[in-house]
Amino acid sequence: MTERPARTSRLRIETDAEAMERDLSRLVLTLIELVRQLVERQCVRRMEQGDLSDEQIEVLGLTLMRLEDAMAEVCDRFGLSPADLNLDLGPLGTLLPQD
Repeated sequence: MTERPARTSRLRIETDAEAMERDLSRLVLTLIELVRQLVERQCVRRMEQGDLSDEQIEVLGLTLMRLEDAMAEVCDRFGLSPADLNLDLGPLGTLLPQD
C-alpha cells in the first residue's frame, strides 16, 4: 500500500483588494436592483388591478423614483453602470431583463 505524499503547498488565489471590493459591491448592487425591479413590477400589477388608492400610487411612484436615483448614485460611487449589474448567467441568459 503506497501512501500519498502530503501536500506541502496549498492553492492560493492572488486577489487585488480593490477588485474584490468592486466585485462584491457589484454583486450586492445587482441583488438590490433585482429586488427593486421585482417590487416595481408588483406595484404596477397591483395598480393595474385597482388594488391601490390614488394616494398610494403617488407614494409608491415617488418612492420608486427615489430608490432608482439612489441606485444610480451608488453605482456612480463605485464606478458601475446599470449594464454592469446585469450578470451573465451563461446559457440561462442575463439575470435582469433587457429593457
